[in-house]
Parts: sequence; structure tokens; C-alpha cells
Amino acid sequence: MGEIRVGTCSWTDRALVGSGWYPVGRRDAEGRLRHYAERFPVVEVDASYYALPGERNSRLWAERTPDGFVFDVKAFSLLTGHPTRQAVMPHGLPAEHRDPAVLDAVWDRFTAGIEPLREAGRLGSVLFQFPPWFRPGPRAEAFLGECAERTEGWPLAVEFRHPSWWEPGRGEATQALLTRYGMAAVAVDMTQTLPSSVPPVTPVTSPRLSVVRFHGRSTAWGTGSKEDRFRYAYDEEELAEWVPRVRRLAERTEQVHVLFNNCCGDAAVRAAEAMTRLLDDAPAARLPRARSAPDAPPTPGPRPTPARSSSSSSSRRAAG
Repeated sequence: MGEIRVGTCSWTDRALVGSGWYPVGRRDAEGRLRHYAERFPVVEVDASYYALPGERNSRLWAERTPDGFVFDVKAFSLLTGHPTRQAVMPHGLPAEHRDPAVLDAVWDRFTAGIEPLREAGRLGSVLFQFPPWFRPGPRAEAFLGECAERTEGWPLAVEFRHPSWWEPGRGEATQALLTRYGMAAVAVDMTQTLPSSVPPVTPVTSPRLSVVRFHGRSTAWGTGSKEDRFRYAYDEEELAEWVPRVRRLAERTEQVHVLFNNCCGDAAVRAAEAMTRLLDDAPAARLPRARSAPDAPPTPGPRPTPARSSSSSSSRRAAG
């Protein structure tokens, strides 16, 4: 039975910081991360989507967390084909993901930025969350192949935002594609009332890792503001629906990361606390406790050298 790690998608979100969840005296960058890591064994770094991660920050994160704590790092927006602000691009490079030279430079910076986490054994995964217009087809498959080459040896997780990847008749091909590249499929919980809703399927495509991300069930998904999209408080009945699914994933993988992205106020940490309690009641699940220094994640391979390719492919930055 694999380990089940429960946490949230960010520990620095402004709404969480303003909610009062962090106690007085632990609201600076170092205090927030230490407080969080005493309560959960995993967290997702979402700041790396908005700006390239820096080696100094990664080193500080490793120093401020206990042995066994891991970070799931979200890939920089340019690397997944999302619009990217020119202001966050290094060395005045254009924000153009179709330019091979730009991609090479950005990959180099991203790789260097997360290297301290890899060296410390704290890199849980790198999350590639693709945009809603990233649909199945030869170009998308080629893009995934290039990502696999550039990230060889990394623990990688992939979340598709277009529902056609997992629709009946297509899901098996998607599962086979991710399995070929050793990429962990990300299962999602979200409202199922919209045309853009991704079904809550739970395929296993890597023996090392499975990831479940809870986005909340707001019907404003894809249309409203950030607050509208993620303003949702899970009740225990909704969370309990996922307990047997998460258990089944843990039977087939070394680790399962369960991450809450309903980041309005303290809703995500409260949901993570509730899910941890529910899973604690499930005897089959091994839940590492942050205070007791759980086992380290699967040992990553050597640092890959970002692959050079001549083909076309493909805010909140803080130390805590």
C-alpha cells in the first residue's frame, strides 16, 4: 500500500494568509512555511506557474521543512503553452512558446530553479497543467513527447483541462500515452454540470505516483473571477466519496498526493484537514505525519540536461 499525502495548492495564497489560519508570530515567509509543514506532508508550489522559480527560494524551502516533506512544483506557464506576461520573462526573452531558442532558455532556468529541491529529495513532482485548448491529436502528443525528453528522471504529473482527453472511447488511449512516458495522470474533482467539466476518472499511469486535485465545485468554473471559480467549501460527505478512490490509487502506486485547490480563505486547508481525518479512519491507508519525518519520496534520477529541440513545441513569487 502506497503512502497518501494530503495538502493544498499553495501555502502563500493571499486569501489564506488573510484568513487568520496562520497564528500571530508565524506570518512571515519562514513562519508560514514551517507552520504549514508541521500540519501537512506535501504542498503544491503555484508561484512557479506565474514566474520562473529561483534557486535561492527552493533552497530556503528545503531548509525550512522537515525531512520527508515534498513540494509539487507547477510548471511555468510558457512551458505548457499558456499566455505568459513579458514582465516575468528572463533576459528580455520574448514570451513566445513556439520559439525553440526561447524554450531552451526557459527550460534551463526552470531546471536550475528546482534543482535544490531535487538535490534535497524534496521534489514530489512537477505538475504540467495544460490549458483548455490543449486537445488530443498529433501535435499534442508530440508536445508531450518533447516534455518527456526534457524531464527524463523527474517525477512528472499531467492534468488535462479539456474533457475530451478522458471521454468514453478516448480515455484508454490517453492512459496509454501517459503510461508510455511515465507521466502520472492527475485526477480532478470539479463541478460536473458544465460542458468543460473534466470527469472524475482515476487512471494509474505511473507506478511511482498518482495525483488528485480538488478544484471545488463552483459553477463559475471557466467564466468567473479567480475568487468565483475557487470559492467552494467541501463538506465531509463530498470528501468521503473520494476515500475509496484514493485508497484504490494507493494500492497501485508508491505515493498518492491529494491536493486542494479551492483556495479562498482557509477553505483548502480545512478540506485537507477533513480529508486527512477521513483517510485516517481507513486502516489500509498509510498517512505520513509531518512531525514524524515520513519516508523520503522515491529517489529522483540524476539531473537531466534539458533537451535541445529545433522543432516548434509546445505575481506570486515569494520565499514562503
